[in-house]
Amino acid sequence: MAPRPTIIDVATHAGVSKSLVSLALRDAPGVGAATRERILRVADELGYRSNTLAQGLRQRRSTLLGVVVSSLDNPYHTQVVESVEQAAQADGLSVLLAHGARDQGRLADRMNSLLDLNVAGLIVVSSWADPGTLQSAARRAPVIMVGRSLEPVAGIDSVNNDDELGAALVVRHLVAAGHERIAHLTSSRRPAGLARERGYRTAMAEHGLEAYTRVLRRHPGEAATGLLREATAEGSTAVFARNDVEAFDVLDHAWDHGLDVPDDLAVVGYDDSALALRARPRLTSVHQPRERMGELAAELLRERLGGRAEDRHEVLRPRLVPRASG
Repeated sequence: MAPRPTIIDVATHAGVSKSLVSLALRDAPGVGAATRERILRVADELGYRSNTLAQGLRQRRSTLLGVVVSSLDNPYHTQVVESVEQAAQADGLSVLLAHGARDQGRLADRMNSLLDLNVAGLIVVSSWADPGTLQSAARRAPVIMVGRSLEPVAGIDSVNNDDELGAALVVRHLVAAGHERIAHLTSSRRPAGLARERGYRTAMAEHGLEAYTRVLRRHPGEAATGLLREATAEGSTAVFARNDVEAFDVLDHAWDHGLDVPDDLAVVGYDDSALALRARPRLTSVHQPRERMGELAAELLRERLGGRAEDRHEVLRPRLVPRASG
C-alpha cells in the first residue's frame, strides 16, 4: 500500500509553501480564492485529509478498526459485525462502528470520518459503496469489503457469499418438494440481489421451468401484498425471498389472507438470520457463513497491515437450512 500523503506532498504538488497549505485547509484568511481552490483540489486528488484529532491519536493507530455497514436494520449486517469485532479483539483492535443508512453519500462520509480518526483499516460491510470512494479510502488505510460488488475494485480485498449458488439451492429444494410455480420476491438492484436473481432464473431454466419463472419486483418500502396476491392468483405455490426480512413480509401476507404455510404457500428466505428461528413457522433460509465472513475480513486486514500488496477476493459457499416454512 502506498504511504499516506502528507501536507508536504500537497504543498509540493500545488507549488506553494506548507504554511499556505495549512492556512487553506483550515479555511483561514491570507489565501487567495484561486490558490485555495488549487490546494483543496490537489489535497483531494492525493487523498490527503487534514485532521487535528488524528494527529493526537497517532500512537493508537494500530488499535482502532473502522467498520461501516449499509444499515443497522438487517440482522445479517449486525451478525457479521459481531464476528469482525470478536476477531479484531483477538488482534488487540477496538472497533469503531458507523452506518450509511442505505445512502452512498452518507456511506462515503462515514468512511471518511472513520479515516479521520486514524483507524488502522476499514472493513465495509456493504454492496452500496462506490468504487471510487473505496479506492480513495484505500489510499489512506487498508480497506476490506464484505459484500458483493459489480466487479473487483483494484486495491480492495473482498469477502463474498456465492449468491447464485445460494439461489440455486433454494430452487432445487423447492422443486424436490414438488413445486414448479416458484416466484422470486426482490426489492434490490444491488449486486448481491442481482446475483440471487440470476441464480434463481438459471436454476429455473435448468429444471425446465422457464415458463413459470416469475420475479416479483417491488420498490424499496413498497408493500408486497399486491404482488403476492397476483402471484398466488396465477398459481404460484412457493416464494423465494431475496432475504429473511422480505420473507417475513411473505409470511405476513399468508397470515393476513388465510394461507397455510407451507401447504398453501412455501416460503424460503436468504441469510438465515437470527430472526429465522423466531418466525412462525420457522423459516427455511439460505445460510451465509457470517462468522467466517467476519473472521476472514479481519484476517485479510491483518495481512494488509503486514505488508501484503496483491488483492485477495474470497467467495464462500452457502448452504440451505430447511425448516417448517417450506
